[in-house]
Amino acid sequence: MSKQITHIDARRELRNALGRFTTGVAIVTAPGDEGKPVGMTINSFGSVSLEPALVSWCIDRRADSYEAFVNADRFRITVLAEGQTELAMRFATRGADKFRGIKTGAGAAPVLAGGCAWFECRRYRAIPLGDHTMIIGEIVEFAQHPAAPLVFAAGGFRQLCPDTGHSGRVPARAA
Repeated sequence: MSKQITHIDARRELRNALGRFTTGVAIVTAPGDEGKPVGMTINSFGSVSLEPALVSWCIDRRADSYEAFVNADRFRITVLAEGQTELAMRFATRGADKFRGIKTGAGAAPVLAGGCAWFECRRYRAIPLGDHTMIIGEIVEFAQHPAAPLVFAAGGFRQLCPDTGHSGRVPARAA
């Protein structure tokens, strides 16, 4: 049965339906006003282009850090590893001491240790879309580490592949 998205219950159902799509979990950080960094957990991270190397993510226009992010010249995205659920929750919580125990420097996007990958980006474009703004960044530096990623689906954090002793990769089939 299809639904129109006009009633609050239909919006909740839409959110639940969209939540069936499994995503990775990342944290984006940027230097904020007066040298105080900003950061938030995101699951809207995506690859846009290899040439030039572009990535994107979306921010709600009502977010406390909205202005800081859309005006930041640079930002860093850290793709979280399986064991970083607490960090994901901390950066998703309004008013939390997000950078507790994390070394921060003036004018630089903070580095978050232990992730699967990180991308240092220069703001390429910010595009208002509905109640969010898509921020596109040009990758200027990156690194990756051999760790299983943290994933999110159906309202909760999940393991990509339970520890079964197998690699978890599914062989590709020829078309």
